[in-house]
Amino acid sequence: MFDIIWGVKTTAMMDVWTIEHVLSGISVGAFVIGQNTAILAHELKFESSRIMRHFDVLGVLFLAYLWETFEHYLEIGLAGEWLEYWFQGVEFWPNRLIFDPLMLVIGYLIARAYPGLVTPARFASLLWLFVHLVVFEHSMALHEYF
Repeated sequence: MFDIIWGVKTTAMMDVWTIEHVLSGISVGAFVIGQNTAILAHELKFESSRIMRHFDVLGVLFLAYLWETFEHYLEIGLAGEWLEYWFQGVEFWPNRLIFDPLMLVIGYLIARAYPGLVTPARFASLLWLFVHLVVFEHSMALHEYF
């Protein structure tokens, strides 16, 4: 029962990369907030913060689904066998279409509420990526070890 909620990405809704999605959501969220503020508030003199939050969420979701689309092509081997092996299969559809983008939106909400966490989250995200790309042999190794 619990295996469908947390486990390996091919069979579960959330996996160890859910943590990275929250961290990158904080970073992406801060970027989107900055871009939307620069464009909507400063250049277009847009005043409504409620509407700007809607644009922020749409921007975060756009970037999330853009990455998920790109990631899918990497998982099926279009960039080579090494990357196909490293990704360890195609993500379970609720993981890809619901929970990964939701974690980025949660990260955006954290970035909006606590802007001081953006830099530590970026550092933690880069450290996470470094460890998983250099130390571990594939993307699900952390899950297998623990």
